[in-house]
Amino acid sequence: MSNTLYMQFDKNVEVRHPHVYLQDVAELSCTDPKVLDRCRVIKILHLDEKKPGRYVVSVNDILKLLLEKEEKLDVTATGETTFVVTYRKEQQGRMTKALKAAFVCLITFFGTAFAIMTFNNDVSVEDLFAQIYQQVTGEVSNGFTALEISYSAGIGFGVLFFFNHFGRRKITEDPTPMQVQMRLYEDNVNKTIVEDINRKQEQNKGKKG
Repeated sequence: MSNTLYMQFDKNVEVRHPHVYLQDVAELSCTDPKVLDRCRVIKILHLDEKKPGRYVVSVNDILKLLLEKEEKLDVTATGETTFVVTYRKEQQGRMTKALKAAFVCLITFFGTAFAIMTFNNDVSVEDLFAQIYQQVTGEVSNGFTALEISYSAGIGFGVLFFFNHFGRRKITEDPTPMQVQMRLYEDNVNKTIVEDINRKQEQNKGKKG
């Protein structure tokens, strides 16, 4: 009776070393532990250590390699048929990460503040609040009324509820809009990389033909 190896692949896998094994890119399951151990250490890629980047791998190539190593093995692959291997060197130090995070936070903070101030000037929020306050109360606004206070607080609470988290705490279990956009961006990047590689391969085949 032959054994069956089950493999599941994601769209993008990140590795830190140039020698890529099957266990680095797929979730593996098999009824025979010995067969599973042999399959885990099958090398599928040998990358250039000096060239970090993204590489496209076809599951069909992995299946052919497996059948060469394990002729009596039945293989079932689920998930992606083509995926991206992102090779990066060792992680950066904590200080470098902290500096990058601080830089992004400062850019985001001042950029957001500038955008809000520009919007307020464009629509003349101060004059609008002054007119509303005078019409409702019959008094001249001094620029520091309940309208300005509620508007300022509303911006802060609006941003807080929209992005669905404060620090490490989330208001609800739903993903934040930023997480959704980042996921869509990653999916589009992976799709574009795969399509570009396939297009180049087709062009090379056309030239050879």
